[in-house]
Amino acid sequence: MDQALALAAQARLICPPNPAVGALLLSPDGRVIGCGHTQVRGGPHAEVMALRDAQARGESTQGATAYVTLEPCSHQGRTGPCCDALIAAGVGRVVASLQDPNPLVAGQGFARLRAAGVDVQVGPGAEAALELNIGFFSRMIRGRPWVRSKIAGSLDGRTALDDGRSQWITSPQARADGQQWRARAGAVLTGVGTVLADDPLLNVRDPNGSAAARQPLLVILDSQMRTPPTARLFGLDRPCLLVTSVADAARHAPYLARQAEVLVLPGLDGRIDLAALMAELGRREINELHVEAGPILNAALQQAGLIDEWLFYLAPKLLGPGRPLLALPALNHLDEACTLVFTDIERVGPDLRLLARLAGAPFPPQPSDRTS
Repeated sequence: MDQALALAAQARLICPPNPAVGALLLSPDGRVIGCGHTQVRGGPHAEVMALRDAQARGESTQGATAYVTLEPCSHQGRTGPCCDALIAAGVGRVVASLQDPNPLVAGQGFARLRAAGVDVQVGPGAEAALELNIGFFSRMIRGRPWVRSKIAGSLDGRTALDDGRSQWITSPQARADGQQWRARAGAVLTGVGTVLADDPLLNVRDPNGSAAARQPLLVILDSQMRTPPTARLFGLDRPCLLVTSVADAARHAPYLARQAEVLVLPGLDGRIDLAALMAELGRREINELHVEAGPILNAALQQAGLIDEWLFYLAPKLLGPGRPLLALPALNHLDEACTLVFTDIERVGPDLRLLARLAGAPFPPQPSDRTS
């Protein structure tokens, strides 16, 4: 199963909005006879790729065991049902990490395999398989993306000097690492404050600085439409969505001329309805949302309970007075604090990369809740 999980990881950047799945075929005597992972949307799924690989090797799949990181699909979509392909190939046993949360599957693939006499085991590698597709599970179960907010700052919790200068607090290695997280997202979210302060590109770039072939949707939150239509983030070869509370077609026109879409989602007090935005991104099949914003928007998302994971890069620098990581309101008691759990801590160049999630969060579910 570890090999199947490694194959699934190879698909992470190419397969969204589909889940990243790996498949490995073993002969009855234990030899690897085929392997594959999910292809781009509309392309073959992992199981079919593994069966094709076995055929190309001249191997028989009769009585083979298939190790897959997610339940084989059972419905007709852009491709045929993978469970039918496994049955037709004579596969005798399927070992899967997790049940598919997609309501179109949700155990039906396992049921069809068992009805055909295939031995099915579920559970090995479940935790790793869930982490690989945490955004897909979030969208299927909650109807919204997995939201990860990236913040880079100093060891004393500053993201910029008092005058706004922030280039660069963290190292080139940390910034390159951040590109990898940006690349795996279906959408990148920022706010008008960041646009006005930094005029960023917020695109995915390779190590040479060139734009990558696949670019996530860029979402700009701007309740009062203060984003300059001349901002650098427009005009690039990627989809842009400007979200506002202003329902004035004349004010939308300059952004439409820059090939941006304008979405009106009014909330209270002239703000944007953040929960409605997350639901809309779910409908647009965004699995992972990567936030790169300032302290005000990050605090608003945090207070709305919409941030699932924090991605901190901390440089070994002390900046003194400056802009904070978050603009959260003052607490009256320590027990009101939001408590996080570190899930990963690594050195990236001279900096620290910390991943943290809300302690006791109901999502993601325990892997045992998604197996059968």
